[in-house]
Amino acid sequence: MDQIVNLLFSQYSSYSDSFIFLELFAVIMNIISVVYAKQNNILVYPTGLIGTGIFVYILFNFSLLGDMIINGYFFIMSIYGWYYWSRKKDEVVINNISKLYKKEHLQLILLALGSLIFIYFIYDQFDKWNSWTAYVDTLTTAIFFVAMWLMAKRKVESWIFWIIGDIITIPLYFYKGLTISSIQYLIFTVLAIL
Repeated sequence: MDQIVNLLFSQYSSYSDSFIFLELFAVIMNIISVVYAKQNNILVYPTGLIGTGIFVYILFNFSLLGDMIINGYFFIMSIYGWYYWSRKKDEVVINNISKLYKKEHLQLILLALGSLIFIYFIYDQFDKWNSWTAYVDTLTTAIFFVAMWLMAKRKVESWIFWIIGDIITIPLYFYKGLTISSIQYLIFTVLAIL
């Protein structure tokens, strides 16, 4: 058992206690946020703002520029989603959960392609195409851009994109030395499937 724990968490021996606490706190806030999303509770947004705000800092330190940008995007879209979900007319919510309309499929494709191109240029600008993780990070960023846009718009299909992105992110974060965050994405996947 000690070997498993050592395998999973040995990289944390070189991290400061404050960094470990920060990552753990952000993970807890993000898990709470996903639970609220699953319950269709508007508290998904304030808890998500805290977790994603912290992750912008963490991911910058690990040179995961795409994921850093996506967490910045999550932060901004959480403000938008909070507003969108709270809109009411005569005390009735006017933006209910729905499925994608056919015309929105093109928007998804354009958002995904635009995200890929944008993150490609970010990595190119900072000369960060030095590892396979850059390519995986670019892919997951595009997937998560679409997932968050769909969630803010209250579209059921957002869960499909969350699950796909989460599954890809689990080994990426483990490889980069963010085991706690990797476990977070495993929990996200389980919550999304249940």
